[in-house]
Order: sequence, then C-alpha cells, then structure tokens
Amino acid sequence: MKTSDFKYDLPEELIAQHPLEKRDESRLMVLDRKNRQVNHKTFKNIIEYLEPGDCLVINNTKVIPARLYGKKVNEKNDKIDIGADVEILLLKNLGDDIWEAIVRPGKKVKEGTKIVFGVNEDNLEYATPLLEAEILEILENGNRKVKFTYKGIFNEILSQIGLMPLPPYITERLEKQDRYQTVYAEHEGSAAAPTAGLHFTEELLENIREKGIEIANVTLHVGIGTFRPVKVDDVTKHDMHSEQFYVKEEDAEKINKAKKSGHKVIACGTTSCRTLEAAADENGFVQAIEGDTDIFIYPGYKFKCTDALITNFHLPESTLIMMVSALADREFILDAYNKAVKEKYRFFSFGDAMFIN
Repeated sequence: MKTSDFKYDLPEELIAQHPLEKRDESRLMVLDRKNRQVNHKTFKNIIEYLEPGDCLVINNTKVIPARLYGKKVNEKNDKIDIGADVEILLLKNLGDDIWEAIVRPGKKVKEGTKIVFGVNEDNLEYATPLLEAEILEILENGNRKVKFTYKGIFNEILSQIGLMPLPPYITERLEKQDRYQTVYAEHEGSAAAPTAGLHFTEELLENIREKGIEIANVTLHVGIGTFRPVKVDDVTKHDMHSEQFYVKEEDAEKINKAKKSGHKVIACGTTSCRTLEAAADENGFVQAIEGDTDIFIYPGYKFKCTDALITNFHLPESTLIMMVSALADREFILDAYNKAVKEKYRFFSFGDAMFIN
C-alpha cells in the first residue's frame, strides 16, 4: 500500500483559516457505508443519526499555549543574548518539569543550552525571566528534552507567555483563542485540538443527552505529530507518533453498555477513535486504562470498538485520511473528498465535518 494511494487535489482557498461564528452551523457530509451514499447536511443535524442507547465518545483534552518564544543565554558570560531568539513547541510532558519539545533553530541549540522566557526586552541586562529552560538531551528524532524551572504554577505561566500552537496550514491570526478549544475541554496537555469536537455546542450536547444518547469522555493529549507527513512510500513503514491517553472506569462502563446492548459507539474525532481502539479488547470492550499509544490505523485494520466516526476533512497522504479509509473504504472516501472539493466544503481544523455511518 503506497502513500500516494491517499492523494487528492485540494485548492488552497478551501483550507479554512477561521472558524465559523456558530460552531454547529458548519456543513456535514454524511457517508452511508452500507449503501455507499453521500448526503449533505448541517452539523446540528448529527443528532438525527444518533439513536437512544448509542454512546458518543468525546476527547476532553485541552490545548495548552504550547508555543514559547525566548532568548538564548550566552554560555560564555551567562547573559541574555539579545539577538538569539529561540522557539520551543511543547510536545509531551515527561514529568518532573521535563518536556519533549521541538526547538528552533535546532542547530544553534545544543545540550546544556539555557533559554529564558517572559523577559523585558527593553532591559534585558536586568530582566527577571518568568520561565527558564535547559536543554538536557537531543533525541534521535531531533526533538529535545527540556527541563523547566520557574516560580509559581507552570500552566499559569504558559497562559501569560505562551501562544496557541495552530496547525501550519492556518496562516491567519485567530482572534478568539477559545475557538481552538472544544466546549468540553477539561484536561490540559494537548499541542493540537481534537478538531472534530469543535463543531459541538453545549446546547447540541444537551439535546443529544435528552434524546437518550450516552456521552462518554476519554482523554488523549494530541501531539503535533498528528500533522507530521508520511515520508515513506510504503505506508506500513511509517513510524507513528506516540500520545498519552486514559479512560476512566465510569466512561468505560458507558461504552461497554452500548456494545453489550447492540447499540453503536460513535467516536468524535480520530483521537477518540485511536483511544477506543487502543483501550479495547478483541471483543470490543474497553477497560479503564492509562498509558501511551502509537496505534496506526490504515486499510486492512479491523475495528474492535468504533462503529461510526465524526471527523473533519484531512490532509492528503496523511495518517488521518488513512484511518478514515480503513473505516469506510479508500475509494469511497476519496470519491467523497472529491465531491467535497466540488461542493466547496471547508477543509482541515476549522473546516466542515464528515460523519461516517
């Protein structure tokens, strides 16, 4: 199976740069796998496809302002270097204030390098940084292990000096930072939003509950690796990134209740789907679990727990379009994507949605 098998042509103007004013008024393409039909709806119509007894699974991770801009400390005189700008993108919390991160410019940031953040650039000589970092190790993939020191609460400092790590294809400024968070975001730790969930409003979720559909939470902290391109020709040779996840007992019970009663488990987003498949046994039942997953789902994979999927439109040749092609058949998916281009759907993180039923 080749990476090029998942290619499609996308006009640049269809890449959504801003979210819609109202979350649930994005368009919804509904794929009926059994009859191989495609229907065009509005996202708030999703409730029509959910039945009492079904379980909707959402990822309640919260994006942190993970992009930091700082100044390098001169190793010779231990002073802040005015011209030495450094960008750090936090990827994964390794514990003890140590993070795996992407650091730019990488060639100038070696082991032992110290960086300061949140300093007064008008008076660098006497500036007191809000946050300090030291590069502990350069990893095989080029990322760094970074140790942070600070006074206070780390996430509060991030909220002061960090920026929201928008995907590289979003080139325009986001005016309202909360629009890159789901309305149910709770547990901080993601470097990217679980974007299928951005379409839900609190009102729509309440209407879903009132219809008798269970809503279960899972948590998977989305890494920036979700945007990493597949650089090998043979799909099976791709090295999938690892992400932290956990499922609580009460939510596992909701998911398993739907499975036992013959109802559907609907994953909201590829991250929820990855979590379900990583946590499920061979019979499709989920256990309460905490750990890391590097599960890579592509055509040929047999889904254990996920019956249907709410998702956005994904980049060509990405691991995400490979995942949805595993659920709905590659030819059917690519035909639907071509229809979406023709109908001028909005693509990627702030774009429209698809329901694979």
